[in-house]
Amino acid sequence: MVSVKYDNLTYDVEEGTKVIDFMRQQLNVNEDEIMACLVSNEVKSLDYKIDRDITLGLVDYSSSNGSRIYVRGLTFIMLKAFEEVYPNIKILVDYVLGHSIYCEPAIKTEITEDMIEKVTERMKEIVEEDLPFVKLVLPLDEARKIYEKSHRQDKIDLMENRMKSYVSVYSCGNTYNYFNGVMPISTKYMKYFELEKYENGILLVYPRRYSPTKIVEVRETKKLYSTFQEYDKIHRVLGVSNVSELNNWIKKGNVGELIRISEALHEKKIAQIADQIAENPTKKIVLIAGPSSSGKTTFAQRLGIQLRVNGLRAVTISMDNYFVNREDTPRDENGNYNFECIEAIDTKLFNDQLNSLLNGEEVDLPLFDFETGTRKYVGNKEKLEDDEIIVIEGIHGLNENLTKEIPRSNKFKIYISALTTLNIDDCNRISTSDSRLIRRILRDYKYRGHSAIASIKMWPSVRNGEEKYIFPYQEEADVMFNSSLVYEQAVLKSYVEPILAVVNNNNPEYAEAKRLYEFLGYFLPMESEEIPINSIIREFIGGGCFYR
Repeated sequence: MVSVKYDNLTYDVEEGTKVIDFMRQQLNVNEDEIMACLVSNEVKSLDYKIDRDITLGLVDYSSSNGSRIYVRGLTFIMLKAFEEVYPNIKILVDYVLGHSIYCEPAIKTEITEDMIEKVTERMKEIVEEDLPFVKLVLPLDEARKIYEKSHRQDKIDLMENRMKSYVSVYSCGNTYNYFNGVMPISTKYMKYFELEKYENGILLVYPRRYSPTKIVEVRETKKLYSTFQEYDKIHRVLGVSNVSELNNWIKKGNVGELIRISEALHEKKIAQIADQIAENPTKKIVLIAGPSSSGKTTFAQRLGIQLRVNGLRAVTISMDNYFVNREDTPRDENGNYNFECIEAIDTKLFNDQLNSLLNGEEVDLPLFDFETGTRKYVGNKEKLEDDEIIVIEGIHGLNENLTKEIPRSNKFKIYISALTTLNIDDCNRISTSDSRLIRRILRDYKYRGHSAIASIKMWPSVRNGEEKYIFPYQEEADVMFNSSLVYEQAVLKSYVEPILAVVNNNNPEYAEAKRLYEFLGYFLPMESEEIPINSIIREFIGGGCFYR
């Protein structure tokens, strides 16, 4: 017998008992919402066999790990259904648009409503069949034979740089595939989904984390989709659409060329944005917003340089200086000050001063004292000259309520994010959120003295703020800028892996640290000497010209 500690109670169970059986026999939980378990703060499948004394946690759909596992299982089911109903159509898993994953055929093929209906019906049947996801740990040669039989060259290529002599493969019925991370134990858990025709492909829609049984209407994201498509097309032309192809560039010693092409793409886009602003003299206020670790600071500096090329000078105004006094700051549901909501900003003063500047008047800009929690005026006078425009960076920049007293014709809104188009393989996408978290872990460690544990612990709160105050307004932008660099994970790997490696399984953050560490393991390391000093990635690795 071994002991299982769960929710401050200890249970004696027979050694070798699966967690799913222990749950059914001993715990009063809704099994349908449990996706996996935590054993010593490590995510495990529900068919994990208890072979020692453990402390057990359950991973439900409302957690980030739980929702990731649900989406992995659902994606497997969709690909299996397509393979069975339309065996000649290979589907690529591309990127997230809202609470859905955009997928498209590998070879240009029209996706019809009839196809969507038939695949959806087969997916529902697979869910009803309650097929187990079986993890097979196989020697590389055996895995290669399976993937060759199913024409999965992307999987074979991914194994080329594997340091271990074995690889994990998942089977579901007669379908074999690999997904990066723990899978559900059975297809029956993925009951809630929709397939929708969208542009050249389909949307696989899944529930939001806090509404596991409800599919909400997909929010229109035409601009976000176009931005993803633009970068995806460029990377495919370069031959760098997945990790294996990036690793091949590194092995061949062509990283300098790849860096120069990637950075030239950024510079071209920033120059085009500056040109757009300069071509319309009524655009006197530039508002920049985007989620954490998108490289907003470097982008704003580089945009300022390109504006100078167009004969314009940028006057930067910090939104932080317009916080209401601490005593007037709204509080969140836990009674803590909510500095992220728009009500924490004195929008009346903000609009009054912006209008005065647009009218050619001189204003005394405030300075917020974070120690006392009050605004001060220290003689920071500003008057807008004919060749000057106002540049404002802040979380609410795209929200029209922030600048509701300013005519829309006077504003130019920019959304920036690290919109990752590189995939691990054809079925495993790289999360934009993960890319930003890896950047943030390094930045917090290097410049703020924070451990990976602190950054990971803070991340859910950061993400909640983005979901409330940034993502709903991203389509309000006049232009979107993708700050991701196709090579960045290979560079960040050497910096971030040692920071993650010190997180041990005594910490609740271990599961996330381990997941990110294993993700970085797919990449070959890449040196950073050839990265230009004005690169956005310098904001995180150091050595940039804007941070001396």
